[in-house]
Amino acid sequence: MDSTHSLSRIRNIGIIAHIDAGKTTTTERVLFYTGRTHRIGNVDEGTTTTDWMAQERERGITITAAAVTCFWRDHQINIVDTPGHIDFTAEVQRSLRVLDGGVVVFDAVVGVEPQSETVWRQAQQFGVPLVAFINKMDKLGADFAHAVETIRKRLAANPVAIQWPIGSEANFRGVVNLLQMQAVVWADDLGMSPEIREIPPELRETALEARERTIEQIIETDDELMMLYLEGQEISVERLQQSLRRAVLSGQLNPVLCGSALRNKGVQPLLDAVVDYLPSPLDIPPVEGINPYTQSVETRSADPSEPFAALIFKIASDPYVGRLAYFRVYSGKVKVGSRVSNVAKRRKERINKLLRMFADHREEIQELGAGDIGATLGLKDTFTGETLCAPNGPIVLESITFPEPVISVAIEPRTADDQKRLSEGLQRLAEEDPTFVVRVDENTGQTLISGMGELHLEILTDRLMREFGIEGRVSRPRVSFRETITQQAEGEGVFERQTGGRMHFGHVWLAVEPLPTGEGFFFENATWGRTLPQEFAEAVERGCREAMESGVLAGYRLVDVKARLLDAELDEETSSELAFKVAGALAFDQAVEKAGPVLLEPVMDLETVVPDDYIGEVMGDLNARGAEIREAASRVGGVRAVRAFVPLAKMFGYATDLRSLTQGRCSFTMEFDHYAKVSQKRMDAIVYGGGW
Repeated sequence: MDSTHSLSRIRNIGIIAHIDAGKTTTTERVLFYTGRTHRIGNVDEGTTTTDWMAQERERGITITAAAVTCFWRDHQINIVDTPGHIDFTAEVQRSLRVLDGGVVVFDAVVGVEPQSETVWRQAQQFGVPLVAFINKMDKLGADFAHAVETIRKRLAANPVAIQWPIGSEANFRGVVNLLQMQAVVWADDLGMSPEIREIPPELRETALEARERTIEQIIETDDELMMLYLEGQEISVERLQQSLRRAVLSGQLNPVLCGSALRNKGVQPLLDAVVDYLPSPLDIPPVEGINPYTQSVETRSADPSEPFAALIFKIASDPYVGRLAYFRVYSGKVKVGSRVSNVAKRRKERINKLLRMFADHREEIQELGAGDIGATLGLKDTFTGETLCAPNGPIVLESITFPEPVISVAIEPRTADDQKRLSEGLQRLAEEDPTFVVRVDENTGQTLISGMGELHLEILTDRLMREFGIEGRVSRPRVSFRETITQQAEGEGVFERQTGGRMHFGHVWLAVEPLPTGEGFFFENATWGRTLPQEFAEAVERGCREAMESGVLAGYRLVDVKARLLDAELDEETSSELAFKVAGALAFDQAVEKAGPVLLEPVMDLETVVPDDYIGEVMGDLNARGAEIREAASRVGGVRAVRAFVPLAKMFGYATDLRSLTQGRCSFTMEFDHYAKVSQKRMDAIVYGGGW
């Protein structure tokens, strides 16, 4: 098989969704029907293939993205099953960065949920074409048309139904293929042999109306088909499928299918849709990167004859074989034993093994080519988001950006041996998870670990104790506040001291001003016409950056500040980089103190699904927590979905309180949305009283 033909038969897809929509269950059925497994794994029984970690099987949730390879209709499908819980959003982001297409799973009763919106938005940012799968059609209250409408309204998408359900809830037994106008019915429990039948007479009129809407949506994206349609000519199914594929690849349409993965219905047509409508590596535009030596933009196509270029998108610590690096090959090919470059770090790496992943199992292979996904062992200096390339084709691909952690706990080991193991464990977990940050509190000497939420930190501390045998105490979670400034101010810093056997002198004046939200830090050297050596100006910038790590109010990190170096005094004999670095930090702190510093706190986007009987109690509780109620929409089944912005600091223990208020009949999801200014009263309590 020639390389172009084989590349056209690869699909790199992710299965993404809101928590508990059925991603892992769908993945298990895909593996079973493609022959990769010989028994169907069950989330509730802890027997799934992709949820292989002990914590995943105990809790029945996906924590880490798992890669598996399977084959369908002579096509190779590389699947990444991603977590649904917002605490593990980094796993979704890094997977979407290297995938060509996605299957978004929705619950047939509620349709779009908060995390569905998040992953859909992330996929659009990366330009990933999507197919929708309305799952749980057998569930009480399932409504296919309603679920499709939520996709249209809440995601501002253009869903096109290519199936229509035959029955719903307990009577769901199959689907109508709207393009071919055939009924597909699953009669056996395992769903191995779907039967092609005539459309039931009572459903034929509904199916014809749905088909007409589907054809209209498809031809709106294709001028040639539109002319044929207006002329009254018959359009073949093949032409409709070709046009639909082009519309999916361009992001104009999103095909919608339905089924019940748990009841083994609807998965084979979903696999057909992945093959028919989602892109191969050849359908994806060439990836762009920077040549680090010329600083020019270069491209790499999915061509095995081009120079090798690959992006590391995940590091996993394996207790038996060490660091496992997952990567996507964008161009060229790599063989076992070859040497590749990490040009960003000016390092060479040797590829000792190449692996095709099957969740926690692996198969050794000798070569991996453009468009494929695999893993390797033994990389010493390469981490998530970094590029590997051929030594004769240097390129740095765009890295992966991750959200910052919003919550911290302190962890204290019991013994000196525990302390040693803790350092090793924290290093390995930080290599795996870019949203996991470790630092030592300068004031207390405590080791602080930060993550995306309570569950995230709970899983991490559990892994530290299980995988690394660490015993210790873990503090209550606390919020990762930020500090910023509200006005311009100037500061002066002088450092004149004898240290290291010599005198050091540095004297600087600088100004600070607030930057727009999300801008971080910017440094400007405005000492025009003065003879300040470049290395001293760079030392002042380093001093400012270090001072940004600990604010003047309560020691939280500063954000969104511009520093401008106005003037400097130096002495040719005693001035040094050390002196200017310290003087810069002193001047920066002094200026920040005068610039109206304020505290910022993480504000969460909360959705609580409440039975109508308890809406008053839940709303009262949210108001007491300082929530800003945005919506209380009615949903199927006598429940309301309450959307609100609420400070994270007020949400600890919410799950327990909510269960008590509603006798366990409520559920909620929560994700970080933005940082907001803390009121003066609360700021005083945090800064002076240690309270939130």
